[in-house]
Amino acid sequence: MIYYRSTRDIKAAYDRITSAEAIKKGLADDGGLYVPEKYPTITDELFDTLLKMDYTDRAACILSLFLEDYDRKALAAAAREAYSEERFTGTGHAGPAPVVSLSDNINVIELWHGPTSAFKDMALQIMPRLLSLALAMTGEKRLAHILVATSGDTGKAALEGYRDVDGVKITVFYPVDGVSRMQKLQMQTTYGSNVNVVAVRGNFDDAQNGVKAIFSDRALAEKAEGQGFFFGSANSINWGRLAPQIVYYVSSYCDLVRSGKIRRGDKVNICVPTGNFGNIFAAYIAKLMGLPVKRLIVASNSNNVLTDFIATGIYNRTREFKKTISPSMDILISSNLERLLFTIGGAPLTDVLMDSLRSFGMYKAPDNLMELLRKDFSGYYLTESETEECIRKTFEEKGYLVDTHTAVALGCAEKFISGTGDTTPLLVASTASPFKFAPAVSKALGLEKTDDDLQCMNRLAEYTGCRIPDPLSGVFGREIRFTETIDPDEMPEIPFRSR
Repeated sequence: MIYYRSTRDIKAAYDRITSAEAIKKGLADDGGLYVPEKYPTITDELFDTLLKMDYTDRAACILSLFLEDYDRKALAAAAREAYSEERFTGTGHAGPAPVVSLSDNINVIELWHGPTSAFKDMALQIMPRLLSLALAMTGEKRLAHILVATSGDTGKAALEGYRDVDGVKITVFYPVDGVSRMQKLQMQTTYGSNVNVVAVRGNFDDAQNGVKAIFSDRALAEKAEGQGFFFGSANSINWGRLAPQIVYYVSSYCDLVRSGKIRRGDKVNICVPTGNFGNIFAAYIAKLMGLPVKRLIVASNSNNVLTDFIATGIYNRTREFKKTISPSMDILISSNLERLLFTIGGAPLTDVLMDSLRSFGMYKAPDNLMELLRKDFSGYYLTESETEECIRKTFEEKGYLVDTHTAVALGCAEKFISGTGDTTPLLVASTASPFKFAPAVSKALGLEKTDDDLQCMNRLAEYTGCRIPDPLSGVFGREIRFTETIDPDEMPEIPFRSR
């Protein structure tokens, strides 16, 4: 049985719990993140099995390795429901995460064919089912109130995943001016009797810090207990959100082997646009499991706190915060980096570094830790003009349309290849439909500016010949249900006020 412990558990057995308990709790009592005590291995026999499976069966199989206390049949049923053809469309029946080849060595994993047209659907369609199973397995009778901080995509994906789920209520907090118009509309128009959406004055880090503060406040937990509910998380701080992300890296490698693009055992590089570090940490876990990964490339926008950390060992969240055309990456506190620090450096060091970040807004990682980290990770970033140029160049030269976040990854991948000469086959995570950020993509292509988002999408579709995903085209005719805006210090009141 694989058990889970906190990244800050310096006693190494203080809070050792099952996967169901970890998914139910979300955040550890000491403020740390849950991680498995060991990682399962992809054996040759298991790889043979995965190679023959479709995405749904691979998801159930891989998740069962981490969630050993879950019933295998229940996991299989959850995967079938989460990754059904009805929920993931537009792939020509190639599955939820098709791999598209742009050149001999660059391949794109399209992770945005779900109900909100963003990669967060890959985890947040199955996570509510994992939570429901966990509640039943642990005998939980209280209502779970899910709290989510979002820089754009997580919020809508979580709302879609959890809406009208029995025994659950969900509140999403987003920075009032820190998401795109499309992202805001998607959240504000969400249907469901158990959902709530609140804008926060400030940036994503303000919203995320507010949610973390609620989770770590014992008085609030006791107050919630008295009212018959407890707090849960759908952000990638929750293991139930991160584990499903491991699947698409393993599955994509299998697809490359099946298509003949690579031979079994060949190494690949993986490039991920990331702000919160969860998506690329999932790729790192796949490597720890035995997936033949050579290097992991961290792709950042102008908020390049991760790139600087990899280069210098200094993590500084007090730097200038920049609003960019890739807003889902506008983050200065990368929560899941803590899991990497724990994996490489252990709990005592992680606890010290996180305390420094909390107290001083920065920390300096030891040289020996950074040496180990750099064996696996490289970091690059793109400016706004470079991002626009990558969108234009990719469409003109490849006939392939990408959003602003995927452009950051492609641009950083190109910098990595030109800087190192490494032509190892490369997987790039494409995290959103280009139509989700139509104004920025249109500007990059030189299209006429318009303040009408729907008209902008239609022009982009006409110019490129690409189809607008149904979840995006229908959002403009829906009723706006949520308009509340609060200060960060008002966040603890919301879960009690919205009941």
